[in-house]
Amino acid sequence: MQANLTLDNPLRVGLSEARTVEPCIVVIFGATGDLTQRKLLPALYSLAADQPPLPNNLMIVGVARRPWTNEQFRKYAEDGIKEHARQPYSEALWETFAQRVSYEQVEFGDTEAFERLGARLNEIDAEHGIGGNRIFYLATAPEYYSTIAANLGKANMVERTVSGPSYCRLVVEKPFGRDQASAAELNGELNKVFKEDQIYRIDHYLGKETVQNILVMRFSNTIFEPIWSADHIDHVQITVAESIGVENRGGYYEESGALRDMVQNHMLQLVTLVAMDQPLSLAANDIRQRKVEVLREIGIMSERDVVNNVVRGQYEAGQVNYQPAIDYRDEQGVSEHSQTETFVALKLAINSQRWAGTPFYLRTGKRLPERVSEIAVKFKRPRFSLFKDLGGDALPSNLLSLRIQPNEGISLRFDVKLPGQTMQLRAMNMDFAYGKFDTTPPEAYERLLLDAMRGDSTLFTRREETEMAWGFVDAIESAWHGGAGANSPLVPYTSGTWGPRKAMELIERDGRSWRRL
Repeated sequence: MQANLTLDNPLRVGLSEARTVEPCIVVIFGATGDLTQRKLLPALYSLAADQPPLPNNLMIVGVARRPWTNEQFRKYAEDGIKEHARQPYSEALWETFAQRVSYEQVEFGDTEAFERLGARLNEIDAEHGIGGNRIFYLATAPEYYSTIAANLGKANMVERTVSGPSYCRLVVEKPFGRDQASAAELNGELNKVFKEDQIYRIDHYLGKETVQNILVMRFSNTIFEPIWSADHIDHVQITVAESIGVENRGGYYEESGALRDMVQNHMLQLVTLVAMDQPLSLAANDIRQRKVEVLREIGIMSERDVVNNVVRGQYEAGQVNYQPAIDYRDEQGVSEHSQTETFVALKLAINSQRWAGTPFYLRTGKRLPERVSEIAVKFKRPRFSLFKDLGGDALPSNLLSLRIQPNEGISLRFDVKLPGQTMQLRAMNMDFAYGKFDTTPPEAYERLLLDAMRGDSTLFTRREETEMAWGFVDAIESAWHGGAGANSPLVPYTSGTWGPRKAMELIERDGRSWRRL
């Protein structure tokens, strides 16, 4: 009888996990919100259940304006953990975890309430021997970020040291501003209280396994990096598709749209990781410097570029997965005359030695046929085809696809000879799937919270990065609402399709086509 084999994750071979998590207090502002219940508390619970687990004296304090008791907050946490945690719910583990969790009611503009919060944190610190370490997580609406940071400073809860005996870090959720000016203003307000090295701007896409694997795949394998340039790559496609509509976020989405909501952060982050040059080291600043260089090389689009290379659309009524879908303008909180885009497709040029002549095509939208995020790198056909008389020229080009969600993994398409007496060629895929391992990969928020506790800012964005990404988006928004608006209209598309026809024409005019996903 064959023994059961357990597959170890080869991506972790040789990686050191020596960085231990020190005791700390994780203070979550906006603790009664959806993000805390669906993501943050389940992530902390799963980390506590992992091996090695979080230290027993890592404490969690929820802070919000509702007049809740500890028991009410713990019940809220337990419900979220049962439904959303990666690790299965265990009553014994929950009883232990619940002892870490407490709640404080605080009005965010009340400086005296912050002083009381600081005193309570000091009590918890002394009781559990934490040593002064703090992580303040801003999971509130963005308009409270500056106020909370300022009141933390006024209450003397922020130690502005990075390498001292204890640490104090601020984790900030997106959206980080709504344009370059507001992002710069927010950065300035936060930097009055926290040093830049203490600020961790979170983008949960960077915590996904496949996204982290981009650097490993590129720079740890000699088969890829020598051909990772315009000499060998025809183009790159990045798709972030959602099958849902705006659901109950119509009011928020009216103020953001697909460009601000997805392109400014998630999609430009993916572009930088695919396009960046090899960093000098794995140190956070070296990696983030390379990402900033890519943003500089992309630059700012002119009005003419926007007209020619950007398509915006808005979903109309249709069907998604055989279910009826209403018109965007009929969604709750949406204006009946809304000009907000729910779909964006664009063509980017990266002005560098590595990428000159190789376009990057991006598309994202809501009410598309399925939920899928993918990076597809399409290689050029050989200059001289030895097998053209055998149909080699009719085969699709080599393609490397990185599936970010769902079913995270990597696939490489290449040509092979079919078995038999004759020479017949066929394109085949070689697949790597995370689902084949015996363990479930950690959720993105687990990885990012753990890195924040460890002081590793590699997967977080720095100030310059954020402001440059907003500068790119601002130029497009300005063109849409300025002189180029008439030549770059909002185009309707039917729910359940892959966006407006103009998005297909954007890539087809270059003799290419979007991937069928």
